[in-house]
Amino acid sequence: MSRAILSWGSIAATALALVPAAALAGAHAASSHTVRLEHFAFGPSTLSIRRGESVTWVWHDSREHNVTFNSVRSRTQVHGAFTVRFTRPGTFNYRCTIHISEGMRGRIIVH
Repeated sequence: MSRAILSWGSIAATALALVPAAALAGAHAASSHTVRLEHFAFGPSTLSIRRGESVTWVWHDSREHNVTFNSVRSRTQVHGAFTVRFTRPGTFNYRCTIHISEGMRGRIIVH
């Protein structure tokens, strides 16, 4: 009996190995990326991600900041985090509306 189970496991593993990579291209575990708000800057300032992934902005500064783009806006805060899941492709330019004159801008590119 255990030999039969082992045989079926081998067949299943072989069949999976024969699935073209393109067929699995859309299947991936959603991941999360982090952008730090620190020293009047977003780091990294440009981030390239895949559709369905999330970005979490984490505050590490002594001054208040926010994250604003399109109709999305975080709370203005000194400490904390703010997460957005990107469900459609495109380029999303964001900024801190308090420190925009200091060049506090960033970009998320969703593929």
